[in-house]
Amino acid sequence: MKAEAPEAPIRWYRVPVEREMLRQLNERSDLRGWLQTGGFLALLAFTGSAAWLAQGRVSWPIVLLILFVHGSVWGFLLNGFHELCHQTVFKTRALNTFFAHVFSLLSWNNVYWFTASHTRHHQHTLHPPRDLEVTLPMLMSVGEFVRTGIVHPLGLWKWIKRTVRLSAERADGAWETRVLAEMDEAGRRRLFNWSRAILAFHILIVSVSIYERLWLLPVLTTLAPFYGGWLLYLLNNTQHVGLMDKTPDFRLCCRTIHVNPFLRFIYWHMNYHIEHHMYAAVPCYNLRKLHRLCAPQLPPTPDGLLKTWRQIGAIIARQRTEPTYQFRPELPATPAA
Repeated sequence: MKAEAPEAPIRWYRVPVEREMLRQLNERSDLRGWLQTGGFLALLAFTGSAAWLAQGRVSWPIVLLILFVHGSVWGFLLNGFHELCHQTVFKTRALNTFFAHVFSLLSWNNVYWFTASHTRHHQHTLHPPRDLEVTLPMLMSVGEFVRTGIVHPLGLWKWIKRTVRLSAERADGAWETRVLAEMDEAGRRRLFNWSRAILAFHILIVSVSIYERLWLLPVLTTLAPFYGGWLLYLLNNTQHVGLMDKTPDFRLCCRTIHVNPFLRFIYWHMNYHIEHHMYAAVPCYNLRKLHRLCAPQLPPTPDGLLKTWRQIGAIIARQRTEPTYQFRPELPATPAA
């Protein structure tokens, strides 16, 4: 069989940043890592404790409302997990690794699978088949938002099936098959074993809750990624939807948006998504500074979720009648554009 030709690296355009300034932006801080990670976990502990203390003391509609808020925050474990896998949150590498595994267990995301898949996503962003982590077009709908944004039992079922499948050392689909084939044996072994650890962790939670009759425990942990996902949906899906694939310019395939400080915090600053892809080594808490430096060479930045989704909605509506249409953001007149 003829061996596949090696993949040529994509010559990505990046807004130039002076070397010393980039060095400063790349600096990681354990203090700021603790503020981001500890603050986020404290917020989760607050919403979870509020729901726990509310049961039996207030009416069930209020308990359900608090649980919905808890799920709305819990979903952003995904973004913290993403940043920790980049090894950029803490200066101390062991802290990034430890919390990446903690967030992995809590969010049902396999740290070894994600690291392998996401590395390719950054190297080959929206260049299929080299990147199938995100593919275009993404045709969303209000029905999909309602299904995934309120209670998403199908999502739970899919994640259980996927975790069981990887525990059994089976791949499914072109992307899983490709990524696993490119990992060495030790990497695949860690991936499969960690899938088993995730299953064991959640089985333990459910078993303890049944034995001790702590019925709210799995709702606050195991099931939490699968309800209240409306805000995660609205923020995460702004990153690439409606934009261009097969382009070497992150400004055309990623979207940066402005959001308020609270949303920036729980979103782990991923609203600066062009900047994150251009300079993935920059810690999330430095992306706002990087944005200010890059802004003169970036497309117009939508201000807030409402304006962003008006833009996205118009793109999706056009794609329904023109399936090949891709929105090309307006770029400043620069030689590299």
